[in-house]
Amino acid sequence: MSISSIIMKIANVSFAIFSLIGFSACTGNKSNDTGYLKISGERFHTYYHITYQGTEDFSNGIDSVFEVFNHSANPFDTTSLIAAINNNQGNRMDDILKTIITRSFDISKASGGAYDITCSPLINAWGFGYEHFNEVDARIIDSLKKFVGYEKITLANDTLIKQDERMKLDLSSISKGYCSDLIASFLKSRGVENFLVEIGGEIAYKGVNPNGEAWRVGINKPLFDTTGLIQDLEEIVVLKGNGGLATSGNYRNFKLIDGKRVGHTIDPESGYPIQTDVLSATVIAADCMTADGLATALMVVGSQKAEELMSKFSNTEYLLILGTKDENGFKTMASPGFRQKIISK
Repeated sequence: MSISSIIMKIANVSFAIFSLIGFSACTGNKSNDTGYLKISGERFHTYYHITYQGTEDFSNGIDSVFEVFNHSANPFDTTSLIAAINNNQGNRMDDILKTIITRSFDISKASGGAYDITCSPLINAWGFGYEHFNEVDARIIDSLKKFVGYEKITLANDTLIKQDERMKLDLSSISKGYCSDLIASFLKSRGVENFLVEIGGEIAYKGVNPNGEAWRVGINKPLFDTTGLIQDLEEIVVLKGNGGLATSGNYRNFKLIDGKRVGHTIDPESGYPIQTDVLSATVIAADCMTADGLATALMVVGSQKAEELMSKFSNTEYLLILGTKDENGFKTMASPGFRQKIISK
């Protein structure tokens, strides 16, 4: 089912949702001199910021999108469909869940399994998921790997079938991107032509900013920082038209284990956290969901296989910030199309 069809369903249940929850989680304010509205808030353990041109406050509609998405794909919500699948309490997928999982498997196949949403047991074991282990050793990792692998999942219409009931899915590497897409589609359905939707750094955009120019976003230097307060920019990118942008990196989601810094990117083959020569991967695509998943995949495959992977997806561009430096700072690797979007800081 298309995003527009999903949005129509959300619109139909919007009133019912707000009759039940009785409040909006969004906060908004109007920029009177530009004609743009700004809405921000917190969802899925992260922050979101939405800017769009118009006079109508869409806070309630946006909250409806969040609520419907939460019911489908939030593993931290024990009543969600993904939680039911992970806990073997159901195997039904709605249109949102089916879209996310199908696209995830596309990226898994293209990356030779380097990207795999069935890594949830490993992600949890290393303390980066919604469950936590007290300790990790080689024996535990080898045991968990036996029920990891996207090829062990079968999608049959609206049903997900697991070969092993211990399998669990982690959608965090792609779900925020799709939620950004859904909100973008909601705004389009309301006639909004110019907007930027950002959820936890994953961006869906269209048109121009309040200055009448193409949207501009900064790509941070990959400086290890768990606070998110360091905002040194590596590049500024111009986003023309309509699409999505996502960045992945270990520099803000890591742990110290035995005095060693360990990032959240897990290699499905080894079962261990991986740090390739890529410190940060940014992808621009036709939609944010694809950009989100591919950015994570690039962190696993590294720079040597980046071009091969990205060539399998049309209308995509990428920027890799590498772990080596020269006199000008971090070395980078980018597709020609991405280079054309970079402007001087």
